[in-house]
Formats: sequence, structure tokens, C-alpha cells
Amino acid sequence: MARVKKPKAMNAQEKLTFLLSLVPFLIERERVSVAEVAEHFGVDAEQIREAVRLIAVSGVPGETSTYQYEDLFDIAWDDFEDNDQIVLTNQVALDDSPRFSAREAAALIAGLQYLSALPENADRTAVASLMTKLSRGASAQPSQLAVEDTGSDATLALIRQSVTAGTQLEFDYLGARGTRERRRVDPLRVESMDADWYLRGWDHLREAVRTFRLDRISNPRVSEQPISHSAGDVVLPDTLFESSAEDLVVTVEVTNSAAALLADYIPDGAAREQLEGRVRTTVRVSHYHGLKRLMAGMSGVATVVEPAEARRVVAEWAAAGAARYDGDAS
Repeated sequence: MARVKKPKAMNAQEKLTFLLSLVPFLIERERVSVAEVAEHFGVDAEQIREAVRLIAVSGVPGETSTYQYEDLFDIAWDDFEDNDQIVLTNQVALDDSPRFSAREAAALIAGLQYLSALPENADRTAVASLMTKLSRGASAQPSQLAVEDTGSDATLALIRQSVTAGTQLEFDYLGARGTRERRRVDPLRVESMDADWYLRGWDHLREAVRTFRLDRISNPRVSEQPISHSAGDVVLPDTLFESSAEDLVVTVEVTNSAAALLADYIPDGAAREQLEGRVRTTVRVSHYHGLKRLMAGMSGVATVVEPAEARRVVAEWAAAGAARYDGDAS
């Protein structure tokens, strides 16, 4: 008769490590058979049963420093004894730990849904796993949310397809000055600033890295031409926008508390004159349309000083916007 080999006995350190691994394993699976657990940990089924019986009398003492029922783990004993199934019915040690609220978890999950669409987030399996864990670990079931599609989402999907295929992306681009050109780029990175999304890529027309606003891209198409520049080949500057010799120099005054918001537009070495609660300095913009957008986001904290043309353009644009509200009111 063949002799059954007994499993090697664990020492105290090995048993502790085993139990610390077993508890989260059981909690994550909710219901699992003894045989499946034994196969996963590579131990005898009877060792699993003994460990489960030990877990069932373990826990964290309450405020009285004594163990009450609610302070201990518990299992579905009938299922365990009759069906060899393990179901934890009380999880004291983990239930007392801080958790995200249902609203917090829902907000994080919605954000992860959007981030998973960006081309640089290649490991979408990890993102999906994290969303599942957030849903399980919340103090209550998170609301079922989905991020609404926008006009830029179709472009994002094509950018992701272009990156995955390793081919160039073609599109029509409407410049800030109203000119439209067909561009062919190697997509490198998608970034956001305020409420706008931008594509940074190697522009084959300009033979340099360029930044494109997604809402100005139309008729995008993934070409069959392989990319010649990848994100690892090109050193991208830290700032989203770079100055050029054609930029317009504008003097502005901005409150000290808001000066940091203009950091990307203030050229290196620009003079700063400290006034009472404000600072006067210069910014570089590629066109006055960009200046209008910049000032719109800093209403009440920034003022255009010179040149006179810049002041006129911003003032007329603001007046036109105010007139539309006056018309609605009438």
C-alpha cells in the first residue's frame, strides 16, 4: 500500500506569513472551495481547514479590550462543514480601516475611465483592475457613472489607434489665425491645460515638435505611413508652449497671488516690477487670439498694459461678450 506523504509542518514565521496572505485572498474571492485555496497556496487541504478555523477565532479586541462577537472574523459554518466552501461573513480587521465613500470612489472611477482613453496610458488592464478594487473597497456601492463623450473623444480614439499601430496621424488643423492646413504628425503625448486638451507630436510639415489643440483638429485619419519619431526619441520640454521669434510681447499686471498662473507664458529673464499687491511683467503669446483666451481665464486679477493694440483687442473682445449678455437680458 502506498504511503501518503504528510505535508511539511510550518514553523511559526511561515504560519504567520501564510495567514496574512490567506485572509485577503479569501476576502477578495468572497466564496471559494478549500481545494481551490489549497491548490493556490500549494499546501494540503487539511492545512487550509485548520487555518480557516483559526481565522474564525481571530480578530481585533474592541474598546473594552475584550473579544466580543463583532470583534472576530466569522465564516458560514454550514457551508464550510457540509460543502467544503469558505465564505467569510464578518471581516472585522478590514472593515474598521478607512475607506473611500461611494461618492469619492465614483469620482475616481470616472476619472480613470477618461484617463484610460489617453494614448500614453497603455496598461489599460491595470486601470481596469484599479477601478474594480475601488468599487469593492468603497464604504458603499459607487454610483454607476460614465464620462460623456465630447467632440475630442473621437480624435483621442484615433490618436490611441495611431500609437498602437505605430503609424502617423493625418488631420486638418485650424490655426489661431484662421488658416487651415493638412498636417501629418507622429503623436507623442496628450496633455491638458485648463479645460483644453492638446496633442504634442512631431510635425512632418514643420519638421519639429508642435502642439495642437484637439478641438481644432478635424478630419483625422490614421495613415499607413510608419512613425519616424516616438516619445522615447524626442526630448519634450516641460512647458506645453515654447516661445519663438514671431511671438508677440505683451506687458501685463497681475496680482501676486495669481502670478504663478502665467509662469508658462513669462519668458526666462523677463523683468518683474513689484507694485502694491501686483507685479508688472511681460508675457509672450503667438497671437492676440491667444491673449484674449488667456485674459478671459484671469478676469479681475490680470490687466493688459501695452502695447495699445493688445489693449484694444482685449477690450473690444470683452465688450462684445458683455453686449451679448445685455441682449439676452433685454
